[in-house]
Amino acid sequence: MPKRYTVYVDDNYHYMDESERYKLGEFDDCPSAIAACKKIVDESLAQCGAQQTADEMLRNYTFFGEDPWISSDDADCKFSARDYAAERCRELSQKR
Repeated sequence: MPKRYTVYVDDNYHYMDESERYKLGEFDDCPSAIAACKKIVDESLAQCGAQQTADEMLRNYTFFGEDPWISSDDADCKFSARDYAAERCRELSQKR
C-alpha cells in the first residue's frame, strides 16, 4: 500500500489551538509534501516584511506565520517549518 503524506497547517499566532489548523492536502510522495510546506512558509515570510533583518523576519514568522507540517507513516519524511524559515530569512536578508 502506498504511503500518503498529509500536510496540515497551524497558525503560529494561535499556537496550540487546533481549531485554527487546516488540512492543505494529501500528497503521493514526500518531496511533493515538502514542496507544499516550503511554499506555505515562503508565502508567510513574504507577508512578514522583506525590509527586515533575518532575526526580525524570523521573529515575525514565529509569532504570526503559518506553520505547515507533514503527517505520514513514513518516518524518513521530515520537515521543520521553523528551520526552513530560519534558512530562508538568512537568504532573503543577504539578497538586499
